[in-house]
Amino acid sequence: MATLLWIIAVVLVIAGIVAIVRRQLVMGIVLIVVGLLVGPGGVTIFNVK
Repeated sequence: MATLLWIIAVVLVIAGIVAIVRRQLVMGIVLIVVGLLVGPGGVTIFNVK
């Protein structure tokens, strides 16, 4: 599960960078923030017991 979350996080961050390059600043920032939330903190967010 943790590996899948990290892969999703990497894809979101890359998509955010691509969006910023394409001049979609707000969407890029949102994607990067969501990617960071899913990646480093995602394991604890999705495994609440």
